[in-house]
Amino acid sequence: MTAHSVAHTTFTIERHLTAQPERVFAAWSNPEAKRRWSSCHEEGFEVEYHLDFRVGGTEVNRASGPDGPAFAYEARLLDIVPNQRIIYAFNMHIGEKRVTVSLATVLFEPAPAGTKMTFTEQIALLDGYDDIEGRKRGTEEGMDRLQPFLDGKL
Repeated sequence: MTAHSVAHTTFTIERHLTAQPERVFAAWSNPEAKRRWSSCHEEGFEVEYHLDFRVGGTEVNRASGPDGPAFAYEARLLDIVPNQRIIYAFNMHIGEKRVTVSLATVLFEPAPAGTKMTFTEQIALLDGYDDIEGRKRGTEEGMDRLQPFLDGKL
């Protein structure tokens, strides 16, 4: 019998963006926009991406390379308040192995220079997967591409 384990952690990423909440929210809700700034597996990979942005809708991002499946992200949108909040749950797989299950909340608040965006992820790390720093770094890299996208540089 295989031993199974779960560990929990939470991290928060905050960004101050020079666009109004409506534009930042649109970057999350438009499938082409979201793929352009959030995808981190474009080079050397065949990517399947899909976003059905509505409560109950799904987001899928699968990347595979010459050696087979490398990464899969499958999400379900649970709560949407336009221009204010998005809450979704998602699985992450590496190859065939599910490594994490998460709940993410994204808040968009008006700020003097544009928008304060706060992303909080609550993660269940499964069966010995422990690369929380790599996971956080990858999420931050996506968030770092959001401002250049909003500036028309991506």
